[in-house]
Formats: sequence, C-alpha cells, structure tokens
Amino acid sequence: MNSDAVAGSDVAARPGGPRAIVMGHGDFAVGLISAVDQITGRGRLLMPVAVKQLGIEDIEALLRKEMLASGVRVIFTDLQAGSCTMASRRILRGMEDAVLIAGVNLPTLLDFVFADTLPPVAAALQAAEKGRSSITAVGGSAPK
Repeated sequence: MNSDAVAGSDVAARPGGPRAIVMGHGDFAVGLISAVDQITGRGRLLMPVAVKQLGIEDIEALLRKEMLASGVRVIFTDLQAGSCTMASRRILRGMEDAVLIAGVNLPTLLDFVFADTLPPVAAALQAAEKGRSSITAVGGSAPK
C-alpha cells in the first residue's frame, strides 16, 4: 500500500467521533485513553490502536485502515523511535493535513481533548508543547 490511499482520501473526521488516534505497544493507548476519560469524560475523542506482536508493515496497514475509516489526521504514539512511530511516519509522508506527536503523555492528551475549538492538527501541536513542559524531576542527586 502507498500513502496516497490515505493522503488522497476525502473522508473527513466525523463530527462527534474521534479527533485523534493514540497508538502504542501493549495496552498503552487503552490505558491513557481510560485515564483521559476518567478525568474529563472526553475519551471518545481518542481512538486507541493497540500494537501487540505486529511487524511494522502490519502496523502500517492497521493504522492506514483506521485513518481511512475515521478521517482522523492526528496520531499520538508512545516512543519516538518505536515501530508505531515509524509506521506513522511512512503513512504521513507528504500529507500536509496531518501530524504525528511521538512520546505522548497524559498531559498532552488532556490538553488536546480540551482544545476542541481548534482544528485537530493545531490542537495536537499546542498539546505537544503542554506535554513537553509538564515533565518534571523532583529529588535525586547527580552521580558522583
């Protein structure tokens, strides 16, 4: 499959449906979305895609299918250099109307679901900054 199958799609995100895909290894996506839903009641805005025992080509096919079915153009993944991110990068190559946010955390998704007045891509870019600034280290000492 080539990326044109998604890039050329006229499918738009469905009103009231998901605005983003959250993809990760194991139950990562389901767990994050569960936390978002418990805190905000807005978990329906996020679509989990769990990757268990899949190769990069299978992940790419699964993600492409979900994007085509939903019209979603925002993807959040767990690891910057992980297979979910690599598959996402392949699909998004040449897509100007889509964004990938790798290394997602809970503050990122909370900001995203509350930014519902912004277009999804703009909301995701804003949320990435919020997620990045939310990481803090407390305690510990420098190695000697």
